[in-house]
Amino acid sequence: MVLCDISEAHRAWGYSRFLFGRYTLPRVQGLKFFKVLGAGYESGFGLRPSVSRQGFFGVFDDDDSAERFINDSTLMRGYRDHSREFFSVKLRAFSSRGSWSGATLPVTAVEPELGPIAALTRASIRPSLAREFWRQAPLTQRSLETAQGCVFSAGVGEAPLLRQATFTMWESIAHMDAYARSGAHLNAIKLAKLNNYFSESMFVRFAPYAARGVWLGRSYG
Repeated sequence: MVLCDISEAHRAWGYSRFLFGRYTLPRVQGLKFFKVLGAGYESGFGLRPSVSRQGFFGVFDDDDSAERFINDSTLMRGYRDHSREFFSVKLRAFSSRGSWSGATLPVTAVEPELGPIAALTRASIRPSLAREFWRQAPLTQRSLETAQGCVFSAGVGEAPLLRQATFTMWESIAHMDAYARSGAHLNAIKLAKLNNYFSESMFVRFAPYAARGVWLGRSYG
């Protein structure tokens, strides 16, 4: 996962990368699946998009391919050169449910006993139910912002309102479980299942490693 905050002087470049950057990626060696993502104005998903934050999520054949892409690809070099913050972290999934554009993520790790974890939750919201879904979202977002053990959260997505995702990092599995199984988030899960809000969804937990860069003012690596 890569997150960046494009500097004000390069906003036009950033917008062009969101629109057209994806067309250079099918030729990247070892890249099996990818999404070039916009981001929310706040730390989670929301109705208001950010004019500067972007993200990238990719699945690679191996660690070496991922490392080459982060260090040497045209898109990543451009993000580093044009951003006031740039953060990357490599991830190995230890739990995966659902799909993203028909693709499933392979499980390549065991659940860690200690240390940080990361999670990606994404969904394609049914247009006819979008208004009802978004009435519930602010409560979930506020509970995430105050959740104990949440290192940070980032709202990302392919399209405003309808194709949304949240990437979070946590101090431990216990902290994430405490958030996921209580309060507004638990209620949102129940409502989503009851009302069939999503035409497609995916929830993945990862063991993160090789975190580098700066995000939300905090340095990593």
